[in-house]
Amino acid sequence: MFTIYRFEDLPLWQQSRSSCNRVFKMIEQSQLFKSDFKFRDQLRASACSVMDNIAEGFERSSRLEFVNFPGIAKGSAGEVSSQLYRSIDNNYIDKIEGLGLIDEYEKLSREIAGFITCLNKSTIKGQQFKERNQTGNLKS
Repeated sequence: MFTIYRFEDLPLWQQSRSSCNRVFKMIEQSQLFKSDFKFRDQLRASACSVMDNIAEGFERSSRLEFVNFPGIAKGSAGEVSSQLYRSIDNNYIDKIEGLGLIDEYEKLSREIAGFITCLNKSTIKGQQFKERNQTGNLKS
């Protein structure tokens, strides 16, 4: 097993970033989203929430704090899927593209669940970044 020192190195965060970028591009290509500001902003915020909560959890000082945030990220992944269904139902996006993104978020949700299970089985209770100094930077 290896140690990850930056949230950017977490494969789960990388996947959520990629999915978020796909949502943003899909929104930009849809004319209907251009006038539905509230729905557009809600979908963007949900997509961003997945990656942001993984990052925030990683930056917490204990496993118990860390495990809470992927749970929030998993909930946000479900929220994105629900909003994508609504986008398909109201013809905001192409059905095939929307279902592909829903599949991506469902896979991400399963991977987050597995990550949470792994964190819950961990015996590490305190500082997860033992090689960091008091300022939060890696020791040289």
